[in-house]
This record gives sequence, structure tokens and C-alpha cells, in this order.
Amino acid sequence: MLALTAVAGKNEPAKKVVSFDDQRKAEYIFVQAQSEKLKNNYDAFYDLLAYAHEIDPNNTAISFYLGMCKIRMNNTNKALCEEGLALMKEHFEAQPEDLYETTFYSDANMQLGHPEEALRALKLLNEHNPNKLELQVRLAEAYSHSGDYEQSNITLDSIAAIFGDAIQITASKLNNYNAMHDSVGALNEMRRLLAKAPQSADYNISMSHLFQHYGMTDSALYYLDRAQEYDPNNGLIYLTRADYYNMAGDSVRYEQQIYNALTAEQLDVDTKLGVLLGYIQEQLAKEDTTQRINNLFTVLIQQHPHEAKIHQLYSEYFYAKKDYKGAIEQLGYSLDVNPTDAEGWRNMVILNMIDDNYAEAIKASEKALVYNPDNLDLYGYVAGCYYQMEEYDKAIETYEKTIAMVDSADYEKRSELITGLGDTYSGMNDSVKAIECYERALELNPVNSGALNNYAYYLAQRGQDLDRAERMAALALKDEPDNANFIDTYAWVYFAKKDYIKALLYIKSAVEKDEDNHLLEHYGDILWFNDEKEQAIEQWKRALEQEPDNELLQRKVNNKTYYEK
Repeated sequence: MLALTAVAGKNEPAKKVVSFDDQRKAEYIFVQAQSEKLKNNYDAFYDLLAYAHEIDPNNTAISFYLGMCKIRMNNTNKALCEEGLALMKEHFEAQPEDLYETTFYSDANMQLGHPEEALRALKLLNEHNPNKLELQVRLAEAYSHSGDYEQSNITLDSIAAIFGDAIQITASKLNNYNAMHDSVGALNEMRRLLAKAPQSADYNISMSHLFQHYGMTDSALYYLDRAQEYDPNNGLIYLTRADYYNMAGDSVRYEQQIYNALTAEQLDVDTKLGVLLGYIQEQLAKEDTTQRINNLFTVLIQQHPHEAKIHQLYSEYFYAKKDYKGAIEQLGYSLDVNPTDAEGWRNMVILNMIDDNYAEAIKASEKALVYNPDNLDLYGYVAGCYYQMEEYDKAIETYEKTIAMVDSADYEKRSELITGLGDTYSGMNDSVKAIECYERALELNPVNSGALNNYAYYLAQRGQDLDRAERMAALALKDEPDNANFIDTYAWVYFAKKDYIKALLYIKSAVEKDEDNHLLEHYGDILWFNDEKEQAIEQWKRALEQEPDNELLQRKVNNKTYYEK
């Protein structure tokens, strides 16, 4: 008997003997932990839970929340998540009837790839709470996730018997039938629902969707016609028809149904915008430059003249086409309707900067700051605009004012703004202060890619410390390998080092990503020194088309020679 007892003892880990006082102490700390959680102090919440668990590891409620905390704080670490799950399991095994905790335990198992355990937990919970609709639905979902689609459908039928049939139940069953590749079962299920309300437009539309999914186009169209017969003004019918004709490759009828959907009174604005967004994406993918999209926006605006969201989408469409003036105009209409849209004003600032309209960007910033008085990015935009306008004194004043507003511990933001200040001094040809700012910026944040790139370019322009410039340009490019300006800087460092072959390799890569006039001019310069002079002149001409008032480019093109900047 003694031997058997010893063997049995190995299966159950010995529990720590905890005094009554320590139990009370752990419970008190647990209450304090919950208080910290309510204040969103999650680090303190975790630390107090860990302390309470150390004092009383037998308290399964403490174990549960500590485990849940471990999972949330370490969701990319499989081992730590499994540790957390084991702690949660202690409480589940002790009190499986706890609605909240067992539900969370089941969800955690599902997320961590243990659907069988998730299902076991839900089954036990349903036994203790047999009439809870939410638990029944979760159980059906768990069966489905574990691959037991038939049992999922049986559970869904039980839900319908107790709580009444609903389209959501049918939708879930259809998903199960599709997972089982059971088209007959899916169609019978939809027919069963439709038989209860044969004149329901929504049910007929759903039946049409199902037939279309299985490639039975004639039947799909039949049920669409029935839906329209019962509810001729239902905008969803136009959407379904649009999908039907789009899949059939009938572009003329497809576009007509899109137009009908956008003019349908029953469809709300958000649905219409969703329709239009999908249509726009298709047309942009086809590089369609016709007036179709503009006409559809005109129709929508006539219907809903005071909907800011329509003008916002129109602005985004123009932006996608790189028509920045059109984007600015439509965003302006949106802000007229909704002048308190802080994000809209911020976008207006950025659009004007992209369009080189710096004075208007500053005006938009001033309006944006009314709604975001502490937004440091906006002040940074203003300073950057003054720099672009060569109003260097105002740029310096704005940068210094903004830097003074930044938290002293926010090294990244301070570094970013000091980089801008360095650019401004560089523009003023104040070498001492420019270098001082770049050095300060990198001291605060050694991996500030903007500072690394701009400082490297500054040195390359002046032919100074080119080995360091190369290292900094390489670090910046490593952080943002697709940034055309950073690639250009790397090319320009090699150009300054007279390594023209490498310079040409990188400038070609930069121009493939962006054909800005600045990059095209550099492309021409580097081609010239690679003895490809005709090609160099062609690139200078392309750059001059973008900036016709650039005197240096004019001299290069007209005199067909290279000029030092």
C-alpha cells in the first residue's frame, strides 16, 4: 500500500501549503491588481498578479488572470503563451461552470491552435448553462473550426428549434456545407428558408448568390428577376446584378447596374461609397482614364450634396491619379461641409506640400492647428514649408519653437525636428550650424534615417568626409530600401567619390522608382561622366520639362555640357 501511494503521488504535483494569512494577503493583492487594470495600468496589473500568485499559487482565479495576462503580453512567444494557457486551465478544471473565465479559456485555446480543448471547454460550459444563445452559437462555431461541420449544423438546428430560425443560422450552415463541398445540402438549406418566405427579396437575392457561387448562372438570374419582381426598388438587387454581369464579362450591363445601384434611393450613402470604391479600384487597375468615374461622382454629389464622405473619396481618387489640384479641390468641399475634421485639414496640408503650394499648405496648417493646437507634426510641416519657400528665418523660428514644445525624453521627435533645422541652415549655406544640427540629431537618435540621408547628401555635395557619407547613406538605405531619394543620395556619394559606374547603377534604380526632376538631373549628370552624353542630355531635357525655369538645367541642355552646381 505504501508503494502504491508513493507511485500515485508522482502523478499529482504537491500543492504548496499556504497559510490563511497568506491566502488573505494574496486575495488583497489580487483586488489591487484588478484596480490597476481598470486604470489601464497593465504593467502594474501583471506585476501584482505575479506577486499574488507567488504567495498563493493554489488560488486558481489568480492563476487564471495571470495566465491570460501572459498570453496577451507575449502573443508572439509560443512557449510563454502555452505557460499562460496552463495557468488558465487550472481554474477551468476547478470551476468549468464559470461563464466568463471558461469562455475566455476556450477562445485562448482556439487562438493558440487547440480547437479540441476549446470545444471541450464549451461543451462543459453548455452543460452548466443549457439555455444561453451566445454559448450555443459559440459551440456551433467551435465544431466548425475543429472540422466537425455536421455536428456544427446539428447544433445550429438546435438553436433554430429553441430560439427561432434566422438568416444568420442559414448563412452559418451554408458555410459548413461549402466546407464539406456539399452543394446539394447548401441548396436544400436555402430552399428550406426560401419556402418560409417565398416573396422575400432578400431570400431570393441570397438564393441567387448561391447559384452564382456554384456557376449556375441561369438559375442565379431567375432568382434575381424574382427578387426584383417582389421589390423593384431594392438597391441590393442592382449590386447583385452588377456582380453577375461582371463575372459574365458583360461590361456594358455591369456599368449600367453600378449606375442603378448608385442612384437607388434604398441604398445608404456608405453602401454606395463601397460600391463606387470597388468600381474605382477596378478601373484604376485597368488604367481607365475615361469620364465614367467622374460622371458617377457627379451623380452621387447631386443626390447627396452635403455628404463630406463623397468628396473625401473623390479627393482620394484624384490623389491616386496624381491629380493633386483635383484632390485639393474636393477635399476643400469636404472641409466646407465638415470644418472640424482635423484629419482632413492635415491631409489638406500634405496635399498642398506635394503640389508645391507651400503658402496654401501653411494656411491649411493654421486652420488645422485650431483643432489640434498641440500637434507637433503640423508645426513641423509649417517649418518645412518655410524652408521650401526659402524663408529661412521663419523656418528656423518655427523649428526652434516646435523643438521647445517636445518632451525632453522624446528623442525621436527632437531628432527629426533638429534634422529639419539642419536642412534649413544647409539651405542658408551656414556650414557650421548645419553640421552641428545633423550631429545633434544623430546623437539623439543614431538610426534616424532622415538625418543619416540628409547629412550624407550634404557632405557629398561639398565633397567632404565621403567615406563617412557613404556609411551614413548605406545605413539610411538599409532602413528604407525603396526610398528613391535615399537611393539617389547613395548614387550621389559615389558620384562625389568619382566611382561613376556604381553611381550609375544606383541612380538607375532610383529613377525606376521615381522620375522627379531632381533625380532625372542627377541621372543626366552621372550619365555624362560615364561618357553617355546623348543620353545625359535626354535626361536633362526630361528634368527641364518638369522645372522649365531652372537656369542650371537650361544651361546644361542648351550648351550640351555639364555645369557644377
